Amino acid sequence: MSNQYEKLVEQQDFKLRQSKYYENRQARKARSRRLIQKGALLEKYFQADNLSVEQTEELLKIFADYVNAHKPDKFKNDQPNN
Repeated sequence: MSNQYEKLVEQQDFKLRQSKYYENRQARKARSRRLIQKGALLEKYFQADNLSVEQTEELLKIFADYVNAHKPDKFKNDQPNN
């Protein structure tokens, strides 16, 4: 009887780990997709496709303080991400 119980516990543990792995994988995929989309928008609107990563960061640093200071409330951190 205890052998069957151990097998059930192992199966449940495996299913739980598998479920967590799947959730983490989905979250990583969603984040990657969001980053790619935002990067594409950055290149489109700032015409930054010819800039290196370092140059892009430098460009963003120039405008970051101004943009963050003048950001409308609907785009501030307390709003849920879509």
